[in-house]
Order: sequence, then C-alpha cells, then structure tokens
Amino acid sequence: MSLVDQIQKDITTAMKAREEQRLSTLRMVKSALKNREIEKMAPLDDKESQAVLTTLIKQRKESVEQFTKGGRQEMADKETAEIGIIEAYLPKAAGEAEVDAGVKAVIAEMGSPGMKDMGTVMKNVMARFAGAGMRVDGKMVSEIVKRELAGK
Repeated sequence: MSLVDQIQKDITTAMKAREEQRLSTLRMVKSALKNREIEKMAPLDDKESQAVLTTLIKQRKESVEQFTKGGRQEMADKETAEIGIIEAYLPKAAGEAEVDAGVKAVIAEMGSPGMKDMGTVMKNVMARFAGAGMRVDGKMVSEIVKRELAGK
C-alpha cells in the first residue's frame, strides 16, 4: 500500500474514532502531498512522499522552537504531537550514535579530508543513510561532520 493510500485509510479510521488531533494532522499531510503532486503534475512515489513528510516535520520542529521561545507552550505541545503522528509514516530516524559512527566511517574511507571537504563528506554520509533506508537530520549530520573534521 502506498503512503498516500495508507494516510487516506488512517484519515477514515481517525474520523470513526473521533480523534480530532490525529484527523487534522493527517488532513494537513494529505493536502501537502496533494499540493506536491499538483506541482509535479504526476503521482508521487513513496520516496517523494517521504521527502514531503520530512519537510513537514522540519517545519514543525522550527515552530516548536519559536513557540517555546515565545512562551506558548500549548502551541509547542500541539506541534510536538503533530511531529509524532507524521513520523509514524517515515522510516526509523538514525540516532546521534548511529550518525556519529556513519560520519567516522565515511571520513575513514575518504582518507583524511579537511574542513574544505565538508560538502563531500556530508553528501557521502547522507547517501549512506539514504541507501540504508534511514532518515537522518541534516543539521545533526552537519554538526557532527564539523566536529570530526575540526578535531583532525
């Protein structure tokens, strides 16, 4: 079952169960996927759908940060709940330890890259995790790559 079909099925289930938060989040996800499909003028495959969901999660994380700074904890909690619902449709995210190990392995394979090779290291690390079918936060990868390259 494709990601879009699964979301539609879950919308129906959420309606029947009267889960307002889940229902509104899934409707928002469905509309974001539909908008992307209209932009592309073709149906989305699962990789493209996952990219849209990743973008939505990133937006929610930024909102949580802003709401927390602004003292709007109830809004931050709502956004956090939405992140949890959306993440259920994505592959498992890599933890910091896994990212750290991946970065070290790529740096070892490349020999001894310097800070000027950061872009290449980043690209290789991101490709490695994508190939393994894992999601990874680019910001976390960037910080770990900087730390490892600066330590050399």
